[in-house]
Amino acid sequence: MTRSVSRRRAPSVPDSDTSDKSTVALKKEIGLFSACGIIVGNIIGSGIFVSPKGVLENSGSVGLAFILWLLTGVITGISALCYAELGVTIPKSGGDYSYVKYVFGGLAGFLRLWVALLVIYPTNQAVISLTFATYALQPLFPSCFPPEKALGLLAAVCLCKLLALALIIIMGIVQICKGHFYWLEPAHAFETLEPYEVGRIALALLQGSFAYSGWNFLNYVTEELIDPYRNLPRAIFISIPLVTFVYLFVNIAYITAMSPQELLASNAVAVTFGEKLLGVMSWIMPMSVALSTFGGVNGSLFTSSRLFFAGAREGHLPSLLAMLHKNRCTPIPALIFTCIATLLMLCTTDIYTLINYVGFINYLFYGVTVAGQIVLRIKEPDMYRPIKVSLVWPVIYLIFWAVLLIVSVYSEPLVCCIGLVIMLSGVPVYFVGVYWENKPKCFNSFVYKMSRLGQKLCMVVYPAEDEGKKRDGEEKESST
Repeated sequence: MTRSVSRRRAPSVPDSDTSDKSTVALKKEIGLFSACGIIVGNIIGSGIFVSPKGVLENSGSVGLAFILWLLTGVITGISALCYAELGVTIPKSGGDYSYVKYVFGGLAGFLRLWVALLVIYPTNQAVISLTFATYALQPLFPSCFPPEKALGLLAAVCLCKLLALALIIIMGIVQICKGHFYWLEPAHAFETLEPYEVGRIALALLQGSFAYSGWNFLNYVTEELIDPYRNLPRAIFISIPLVTFVYLFVNIAYITAMSPQELLASNAVAVTFGEKLLGVMSWIMPMSVALSTFGGVNGSLFTSSRLFFAGAREGHLPSLLAMLHKNRCTPIPALIFTCIATLLMLCTTDIYTLINYVGFINYLFYGVTVAGQIVLRIKEPDMYRPIKVSLVWPVIYLIFWAVLLIVSVYSEPLVCCIGLVIMLSGVPVYFVGVYWENKPKCFNSFVYKMSRLGQKLCMVVYPAEDEGKKRDGEEKESST
């Protein structure tokens, strides 16, 4: 059932610790090394094997594409810095959903959750799965695109990380040592492939930003971090520069073996790269990419399910999603729900359209979240902040964010309007499903029975902190 939500203000410092270690609750088992693995593993999934083509196509030249890759990494680092402050100030699982809800209230938080549920995470996981399918099937269809049905089937079944990228970078260095750096010379790097257009450059940034998506996923599992005050910012400071370095040099490596025209003509860039340089061993590349994307979808499912778990715990989703397996202490219903939503998104195989949708909506809420950091500084200046970054950084990010969104709306009005419509469709859902507390008895009874059935099938129970609330709610329902 959907829980009614108390609309009183949360305490200044939300407490995420569980005092009774014997009860069912999320376990603090993620250390610094694992935290870095979550960030790197979620960022490096499919984007770097898909986005180079979109970035180059829209940027207009090789040199500008390199600059945009670096700029996207810097902006990602700035936003991650802002999220680090929010993550240790509001140490709750759920990431930007929890921060937006805390600062701007239940409706704003629900809209963040709504677009994540309908578009962002199912799309992200669908793109990773489709990339896995594309690279796994490409050797079987060397002269044509794989059949769409085969892509969908293998992507559905999919539901080493740095191996493919390390191999690409090493081969790129070898190519440079051999003198194959024509397109890296300043005189040639900025030869225009297409006329420069502000709108297309904005699309290139959105395509590049998709390759970095996942940088904020560690914030979704804050309650499972060991010493989050130290490990959350440390993991961010280690992982984001590492990924930016890897991405930049992978794109440089691509250009040492392929002309821009060859790169744009390829539907699996890393495969084409491997065919040119590895010869009979070229099968290593699609296998490595498939393994990378397979791990990426696993990490994405892990973290995004925690977002839906947190939303259900706050009463914004059916309460079944807030239950944990009684032995493994993992949100099994939320994981199953995430998988089903991803399978539905696989009805389309147009990867670049999916990326444009998710890029715009993601950036929209990244900006809202970072703006919340400034609002929180003003509303609660004395709030305890283990990390306190200069407000210069969120201001820089918001300026970049505003320019990018305005240009995106101008260049792709249909995509942006559809994204806004999807987001605003959550308003009536919020008022009917969450805000309206006195629902008909038959509705509450039906939802309650379905929740009990799901609870028995998945062998899950409510977390320790929610058991008392749930028991009270169920008694209230049965007496209605």
